[in-house]
Amino acid sequence: MMQRLGSVFIWIAVVILILGWLPLLAIIRLFDRDLGLYQTGRMFRRLGLAISRVNPSWKISIEGNVKVDDRNPYVIVSNHMSNADIPVISNLPWEMKWVAKKELFDLPIVGWMMKLAGDIPVARGSMREAVKVFQRCKYYLDNNTSVIFFPEGTRSRSGQLTRFASGAFDLAIRENVPILPVVLDGTQGCLPKQSWVFEQDVHVKLKVLDPIPTVGYKKGDSSLLMDKVRTQMAEQLAEWRGVDITEVDYAGHRSR
Repeated sequence: MMQRLGSVFIWIAVVILILGWLPLLAIIRLFDRDLGLYQTGRMFRRLGLAISRVNPSWKISIEGNVKVDDRNPYVIVSNHMSNADIPVISNLPWEMKWVAKKELFDLPIVGWMMKLAGDIPVARGSMREAVKVFQRCKYYLDNNTSVIFFPEGTRSRSGQLTRFASGAFDLAIRENVPILPVVLDGTQGCLPKQSWVFEQDVHVKLKVLDPIPTVGYKKGDSSLLMDKVRTQMAEQLAEWRGVDITEVDYAGHRSR
């Protein structure tokens, strides 16, 4: 009963934050003259940070070098386990444009804020739309703003790393921008599937791995770069969980 009551108060706080953030974000966007919409986007990420902090059950541990220069842009990639990934990653003190499925941009209020912040919608299954996504990513990178991808494309139901798409790695090589891997664990326990009740005492871990320069990689080498990143992510997950790497990165999901 107390867990349900606590979840009600958390959701009320989240709704209040979202409703209050929209006009604030609209005002900032009105005066944001940065070509990468840096200040608008940075304020939107602070909403995710605020949402993560109103939940006393989430214990978030952050490791690695978070003091990177986010105006020296990266193609950031992260594994994906839950809807909680976004507010947790927003604890990082960076601005980065999210590459996200188009359906999210159609949502009232949250979708409006994603548009204001300049995030990048993806319509799956359309080559023409994919070209637009990469053109938009290039625009932000050229204007000193990072972009972030979930290369798995969707949440992992098992907690293992699933198959990666190569798009983020193709982009990094083509634009000669470093890849910055981010690894998450624990967010899969934040909010059980098809439930509105938050789990208690969830420990979420986030680690920023070392940037991987793309100098020396050629067009067509995206699989090599992708496998390197996946291996590093799998090794970190295995270390956290105290298991063999095959327990977190099933061989059948690895790129060919």
